[in-house]
Amino acid sequence: MSAMNRRNLVQAGAAGSLGLGIAQLEALRALAVPHQKSAPAKSVIFVYAVGGMSQLETFDMKPGAPQETRGEFRPIQTTTSGIEICEHLPMLAKQSHLYSLVRSVSHPYTGHGQGHMVMQSGRTTLPAGFTSRAKRTDWPSIAAKAGYATKSRNNLPQALVLPELCDNEGLVSGQTAGLMGPRHDPWLVKASGTSKEFEWGPCPDCFHYEDKGFKKHRCAANPVFETPKLGLPNDVNGKRLAGRFDLVERIGLGQGQLERTEATISFDRYRQRAITLLTRGKTRRAFDVRNAPDKVQDRYGRNKFGWSLLMARRLVEVGVNIVQVNLGHTGTWDTHQQQFPVLKQRLLPPTDQAVSALLEDLDHSGQLKDVLVVLASEFGRTPRIFVPKGAKTGLPGRDHWGPVQTVLFAGGGVRGGRVIGETDRQGAYPAEAKKTPEDFAATIYHAMGIPATASWYDETDRPNHIYGGKPIAELL
Repeated sequence: MSAMNRRNLVQAGAAGSLGLGIAQLEALRALAVPHQKSAPAKSVIFVYAVGGMSQLETFDMKPGAPQETRGEFRPIQTTTSGIEICEHLPMLAKQSHLYSLVRSVSHPYTGHGQGHMVMQSGRTTLPAGFTSRAKRTDWPSIAAKAGYATKSRNNLPQALVLPELCDNEGLVSGQTAGLMGPRHDPWLVKASGTSKEFEWGPCPDCFHYEDKGFKKHRCAANPVFETPKLGLPNDVNGKRLAGRFDLVERIGLGQGQLERTEATISFDRYRQRAITLLTRGKTRRAFDVRNAPDKVQDRYGRNKFGWSLLMARRLVEVGVNIVQVNLGHTGTWDTHQQQFPVLKQRLLPPTDQAVSALLEDLDHSGQLKDVLVVLASEFGRTPRIFVPKGAKTGLPGRDHWGPVQTVLFAGGGVRGGRVIGETDRQGAYPAEAKKTPEDFAATIYHAMGIPATASWYDETDRPNHIYGGKPIAELL
């Protein structure tokens, strides 16, 4: 077996002719994934601003453009000469030496569904039969592929998503393992879930776009952020639990003549990780962010954004390879109307606070070199500011805009204090160094040490390249 070309064997479909069972096929598939290279980053925190963060109100401001483009906010100088960002991101302005900005990430779509698909999967071409709702024919997400191609550390899941999935009257596309099958879906840490009426913002400081001036001060029902309660019954300690699973294992060994199905293989994997989550104190504490020291919670922010990024930091510390943090689950950053008060009062301050606290902690602990932090969205916003038809507030905003967005990269081998790419005078299109979702994803895979030749396999064992583009060389 070892003398055979494993790639040709899989591609030729020879497994069946050799009489291999499901257990052997699973092992063969694992062999077909090239070994991880030495990686700049041990882990990735992928911060995803759901709804479409405006590049023109954050990291690519155009103060010299006409009023209908430049908007109300003003740029401020960062600690890096020549780099300016929004006045409502003062903490991040002081940390510009830690991150770099790619101002020219581009794709052709202006719909949420397509934007989610391409930016969460790192693949611009839409899958066959695409709809805006998640389907098993979707391309696998970046998190799913990264989890598939990396080894578990400390018996923990390779990929996690928190505090909720992206939802827009149904689970949106691009955030599952799709064609790879459900066993490769990233683990969901469901820590937040607001009611339909209060879908927006870093709850408990929620808002509603049609509530002009936020005069009603409506808030989601408590709890707005509930961390998983991991623990054992009072009469079961860790040693006793391990003994129970050891008994199950002994029984399983007595059934050696029975073919182990893929389901049982997956169950074994999940069982061992469940034991780790339940019995390892440091892992359990990683989830318990609501009981973190007061000064830590105050630095990150006592809201959904702050608690989520604090949890992400703790999870990569204990060994999770990639954590995707969704800042919102539907239209949180979808600023069609009253964009400026929403960003100024509800979205930019908690984002500035939480992301800067994350970068500061990773930097001071020496871990930033081992953790790649990425902040992106499904698309940017239009250069033109206008009041959309039917807007109840009468206050302007910007529409969806796929042709350009700015993505922040920090740590994990990224050189800070740099700007890659440039947009035109109105911030509408890349003027130089255009980057694609494939390049964006490749930068993450490269940082994690995933070889450029690596493949993922669909449920019929067809190989597909993990990489679709090239890592953004100017960052490295």
